[in-house]
Amino acid sequence: MSHAIVFSTSKKHVSCKSTLRSKKGNLETADSWLKRFWPEIQPFYPQSNAQWLHYGLAAEIICKPHKSFKVSKALKTGSFLALRKKTSVSDIDVNIVELKARRKKLLIADMDSTIITSESLDQLAQIAGIGCAVEAITKRSIAGEIDFSEALIDRVELLAGKPSKLLEALLDQVILTDGAVSLVQTMRANHSKCYLVSGGFDFMLSRIANLCGFHGYHGNHIVINENVITGEILRPILDRKAKAEYLIKYCTHMGIDVSSTAAIGDGANDLDLLSHSGMGVAFKGQRLLLDTIPLQLNYTDLLGLLYLQGYSAEEFVGT
Repeated sequence: MSHAIVFSTSKKHVSCKSTLRSKKGNLETADSWLKRFWPEIQPFYPQSNAQWLHYGLAAEIICKPHKSFKVSKALKTGSFLALRKKTSVSDIDVNIVELKARRKKLLIADMDSTIITSESLDQLAQIAGIGCAVEAITKRSIAGEIDFSEALIDRVELLAGKPSKLLEALLDQVILTDGAVSLVQTMRANHSKCYLVSGGFDFMLSRIANLCGFHGYHGNHIVINENVITGEILRPILDRKAKAEYLIKYCTHMGIDVSSTAAIGDGANDLDLLSHSGMGVAFKGQRLLLDTIPLQLNYTDLLGLLYLQGYSAEEFVGT
């Protein structure tokens, strides 16, 4: 089966180097941008020159079919890991994707530290003046050291008695990750369904879903009584298992195979979701994900998920 090797970055210092004009005044080719990696690329059967997906920031090389080649196995080989190690020195991500069914029909995205730049519960705790206590639990939870539901219950209990107006203050401070709007709007323009599925809270998910254009969202609900945070969460809690269940639910509803899906997230709570998705991507992931999920974006913003699907900058919507 044919496949593509995709190189991408969002690091401006890299793109500036790559956009220097040659002595003849021509813009540098994608081949020139990637020439230092050609020896490590050869084991993956390249059949064409590198082509820009986004000038100076992303390029792909289409590789010829080979009966013994399987992308899932190739991503774990020493040859690929050596290529990834070399590109990382230049803050460039490298991934291999199959060309078949490359553009996905369903996107399931995490919110915290993925679609937005922060962990929203940590940010809320900072506003409430208990940031250190909550952040310590969060750090262990996203690393997979403690159960997500247990960690969520413990952190919200620390907010008991705080005024609910803190939630509005948090909404005013949230920052979208670069590329978030374009990711959702471009996939929507190409007839994909996009859902935000998070262990975060619905008051925030509603705002973010609206800003980006997600078709819907699912999350947890923090209980408010007489304008005070009670420290309770409505059950059932949306956890790691539930995220994967939503993926299957939407596949069934849409009548599509799981191979037609993309998912992206950063923490241990996303592991099942990413493992089951046809294109599960660890976005600046925690160590557990980096050791488990082959497709990774460590130096590229959320446009990276569009590059992996073969979208070029000319096709982006919402930039």
